[in-house]
Amino acid sequence: MTPAETRTEPARGLYLDLLKRTLTGAVAEDNDSILGGVRTSGSPVFWKTWADAAGTLAGRFGFEVAYKKPYDPELRAIGRDWPARADSMIGLRRMDNIQQCVEKVLHDDIPGDLIETGVWARWGHDFHAGRPQGLRRPHAHGMGCGLLRGSAAAGCRPVSRDAGDTLFKRGGGLAVGVDQVKHNFERYGLLDEQVQFLVGWFKDTLPAAPIEQLAVMRLDGDLYESTWQAIEALYPRLSPGGFCIVDDYGDLVAPCQRAIHDYRDAHGITEEVIDVDGFGAYWRKAG
Repeated sequence: MTPAETRTEPARGLYLDLLKRTLTGAVAEDNDSILGGVRTSGSPVFWKTWADAAGTLAGRFGFEVAYKKPYDPELRAIGRDWPARADSMIGLRRMDNIQQCVEKVLHDDIPGDLIETGVWARWGHDFHAGRPQGLRRPHAHGMGCGLLRGSAAAGCRPVSRDAGDTLFKRGGGLAVGVDQVKHNFERYGLLDEQVQFLVGWFKDTLPAAPIEQLAVMRLDGDLYESTWQAIEALYPRLSPGGFCIVDDYGDLVAPCQRAIHDYRDAHGITEEVIDVDGFGAYWRKAG
């Protein structure tokens, strides 16, 4: 680092730490469960179905119904508590993983853009964009791709490999629009020409996406089919030395893990898959 970079390093670290803690809601320690929100929408539990209906009705009149729950810092760290008001649900450890991967490709001068596939209103891509201006690579872009009216899982019924998964029923709690996502970037002062949005189904947007090379790709498709579509379209464009991060690799969403292993087996990919927090995982593409 140059002398100027050495002097700014402590401030940069504090900024990124605060950004991560703010995006995940760890600063506010907010753990409210909002009726009609992500924790109740589409739930098969009887009382949650009624609670969701009541909360949705109240929302139409400008009211919010919520009940308080104790904040658990460990659950927030590993992204297991689905915060209702935070700007990301992925937890602090997966945020740390994004930071480490982005900093590594910048340090090693790995060519390519950054992409996240599957972008809720509150997502990890905010943190991609949040690295200080002085560390941005000229002409590199951060792209977010997703339906933006719900998660990839919330938009359609699962195919046979996704049998038994019910996340597609939770569209109400996961549904957002591109304007809301852009507004979230604006709130942090991060919406600029280096951030692009690809709106639509993975199968329609990713094969023709305006991407030549990727340095970091982060997959958050939840299900087998959406995960396969994303990795099939993007992994050939990942530069050697780049990182493939999988948000839903853990046992809680087994179809996603099967898609990753099927793709790796089909293409002879043998790099070690490294666990992040028992849910997210990643590997670095061999040079």
